[in-house]
Amino acid sequence: MASPIEDRIQSDITENPVMLYMKGTAMFPQCGFSARVVQILSHMNVPFKTANVLEDPELREGVKQFSNWPTVPQLYVKGEFIGGSDIVTEMFQSGELEKLLTESNIPHSASA
Repeated sequence: MASPIEDRIQSDITENPVMLYMKGTAMFPQCGFSARVVQILSHMNVPFKTANVLEDPELREGVKQFSNWPTVPQLYVKGEFIGGSDIVTEMFQSGELEKLLTESNIPHSASA
């Protein structure tokens, strides 16, 4: 049976096409890695929702177990775990992120 935190994460990633678990908020990121992912998504005009893991230690640990990924930030697109800051940055630079967003019917502007 899923824990309440797992249920919350599942609900977050189901209800929000682009969901970012991060340290801080989109307006005030609390770490450089979280800030970089916010910057990339904002640059591409991607609508996304965030959850601040610093406000909730249970969420911070829960999201790591949920994805089996040891670090935050964590980006989900259409319920699928994409990765952390390095992966998102690489995907952005290679054009893979734009392709994923297009295939997932997520509104965004082309990265130029």
